[in-house]
Amino acid sequence: MTGAGAQAAGKISFPVESAGKVFRNSSAGELLAQSLERAEGKLTRGGALVVETGAHTGRAARDKFIVRDATTLDTLWWDNNQAMSPEHFEVLLEDFIAHAKGRDLFTQNLFAGADETHRLATRVILENAWHALFIRHLLRRPDASELEGFSPEFTVVNLPSFRADPERHGTASQTVIACDYTNRLVLIGGTSYAGETKKSVFSYLNFRLPEKGIIPMHCSANEDADGSNSAIFFGLSGTGKTTLSSDPKRTLLGDDEHGWSQDGIFNFEGGCYAKTIRLSRDAEPEIYDASMRAGAVLENVILKDDGSPDFDDGSLTENARSAYPLDFIPNASKTGTSGHPRNIVMLTADAYGVLPPIARLTPSQAVYHFLSGYTAKVAGTEKGVDGVQATFSTCFGAPFMPRHPSVYGNLLRELIGEHDVDCWLVNTGWTGGVYGVGHRMPIKATRALLDAALNGSLAEAEMRTDPVFGFQVPLELEGVDASILDPRETWDDRTAYDLQAKALVDMFIGNFEKFESHVDPDVRDAAPAIRNAAE
Repeated sequence: MTGAGAQAAGKISFPVESAGKVFRNSSAGELLAQSLERAEGKLTRGGALVVETGAHTGRAARDKFIVRDATTLDTLWWDNNQAMSPEHFEVLLEDFIAHAKGRDLFTQNLFAGADETHRLATRVILENAWHALFIRHLLRRPDASELEGFSPEFTVVNLPSFRADPERHGTASQTVIACDYTNRLVLIGGTSYAGETKKSVFSYLNFRLPEKGIIPMHCSANEDADGSNSAIFFGLSGTGKTTLSSDPKRTLLGDDEHGWSQDGIFNFEGGCYAKTIRLSRDAEPEIYDASMRAGAVLENVILKDDGSPDFDDGSLTENARSAYPLDFIPNASKTGTSGHPRNIVMLTADAYGVLPPIARLTPSQAVYHFLSGYTAKVAGTEKGVDGVQATFSTCFGAPFMPRHPSVYGNLLRELIGEHDVDCWLVNTGWTGGVYGVGHRMPIKATRALLDAALNGSLAEAEMRTDPVFGFQVPLELEGVDASILDPRETWDDRTAYDLQAKALVDMFIGNFEKFESHVDPDVRDAAPAIRNAAE
C-alpha cells in the first residue's frame, strides 16, 4: 500500500488533519445534541432520537468487498465473499481521504469484545453525529484511563455522502463497503444504514478469532442469576433469538454477537440493536422500555402526531431498528463475560409444521444444524416473500462469515465435546399444519420447554427418537400439552405431514451438499433420512 495514509505494513491510519472540526470521543449527550443541531434526526417525546436512513434500510450485501491479497487468498470463503483488488482499494482510500477534507468528522475509540485478552481496539471515523452515537452504544466504551494512549488495531471509516465510481473503484454501484484485512481498515460509503459499521467489526472478528482457537458466533447469550449456567441462542431473524434470551429470570450477556474461547463466552458488544416492527411492552417489555428511553437511536421508525413512536408502522421498512446501550436493560450483565455454556439452543421458525417444539441434538447433529442454519420465512415478513420460503444461512449468519463454514463448525464441535454441552433445536414456528393451515407454536409451551432445558431437567426426561430427523424428542413435560411434542400427530392429514416432511428433508439434503466434503462422516450421517419415517 503506497497511497496516502500508509504506515507500517499491516496497519493504515486514516488522516483527519485536513478535516473541518473533529469531535473526538464525544459523550452520548454531546452526540445527541450534535445530531439535533445538524438536523440529522428528531426526538420522540421520551427523548429517543429518530433517524431515517434513506434508500438503504438494511445491509447492502452486493456492495461489500474484501481485498484479495496474500492474507486472504487462501483463507477466505470466496464463494460467499466478493473480491476487490489491492489497487482498487488504494484508489478508493485516496478518494475517501480527499472526500473527507474540510468536513466535520466524529471519531470514537472503542473496544469490540468484553474479554480484555481478546478484545479489538477499534477507531471509528464518521461523518454523521448520529452514527457516532449509534456505534458508541453498540461497541464497548473504554474508561478514561483506557483512552489515554489508545492505539487502534482496526479502523472503520463511514462517509455516507461519498459515492463510489464502479469503473474507478471496482465496485458494483455507488455504494461500497470495502474491507482490507491485511491493513485492518474498512471504508463505507453511499449508505446511511448504521448496521454496516457494526457488522464490519463483527466480520473482521470472524476472520481474526478462529486463528486463536476462538469461535465467533452470531448469537445471543444469557446466564442464570449466579452466573454458573450460561446458554447460547443461535437463530435467524424472526425465530425469537432476542425475545427468548431476554428472560427476566436470567442475566443477558448480549443479543447478537459473542465469542467462545477456552475461558468461556464473551459479548463483542456494549449495546443492543433490536428490530422494532410490531414491538410491544406486553411481548418484549425490556426491549420496548429501552427503546423509549432518552438517548436510544430509532432507525426508520415512524412518529405519531403526539411524538411517540409507532412501532406497528412499517411504511419505511420492516427492518426498523432500535440501538441502545446494554445498561438500558435492567438485567444485563455488567461484565459481558461468562463461563462455558451448559446449553446451546438453535432456534428455527419452521413454517412447514414438520419440526417438534424442542429436540435434543447429539454433537454431530448440532454441527449439522449449525452448518445448515435453517428457518422459514412467511408472507408479510419480508418484501418478495409469498407463501412459505425456506432459508438456509450457514452458521446462522452467512453474510458475516469470511472463512469457510467448516472452520466455525469444527471449532463449535471441539468446544461442545470438551465442555459436554447439551444442544437443543427449538421450533418457534408452526404446528398442526403448514403456515396458513396450522397455528404458531404456543409461546407458553416454548418457554416451559426452554426453561426445562436450561435448568437441566429436560435432559433427564424420557425421549423418543424422531424417525425422520433422528434427534431425541421428550415424550412429556408437566404443564405442556403432550400432543404438540409429536408434530405428525397434530396434523389432521398424516399423509400430508409425511409429504411435507419429505419435502423439507430434501431441502436439507440439497442445501448440505456443498459442505459434505468438508465435514467428518458422522456429521454427514446426521442428515435427516425420510426412508426411516415409516418405521
